[in-house]
Amino acid sequence: MLQKDGDIDEDVRHRISAGWLKWRQASGVLCDRRVPQKLKGKFYRTAIRPAMLYGAECWPTKRRHVQQLSVAEMRMLRWFCGHTRRDRVRNEAIRERVGVVPIEEKLTQHRLRWFGHVQRRPPEAPVRSGVLKRVDEVKRGRSRP
Repeated sequence: MLQKDGDIDEDVRHRISAGWLKWRQASGVLCDRRVPQKLKGKFYRTAIRPAMLYGAECWPTKRRHVQQLSVAEMRMLRWFCGHTRRDRVRNEAIRERVGVVPIEEKLTQHRLRWFGHVQRRPPEAPVRSGVLKRVDEVKRGRSRP
């Protein structure tokens, strides 16, 4: 889902809302205090995070896109731990409690897995036609690349 200017803001918002949709479907389990937090973290890793990262391996992400994803993730994790921002519990402590790594690392893993898949394809494959072409005749600016 690209915009006219080639940006992915709309797709990132859509993926975050898909994650919240899955969250609402599973809120009975995730908000139950009798369910252990490690189990909630495992459920988050297997059901909600894949909905948020679907198709993200080929996104040209910017820092703000990663920030939006991590903010949504931390809101979900805090919610099912029963903490708010006012409780002043560090993100690392919550992540350690539920056993979830940052979504930024998972985004990098997905991207590298996709890149390896593209690299293993034969050179005449359509997915390889637009990837890794170096153009040497382009005049570059003087400033920092």
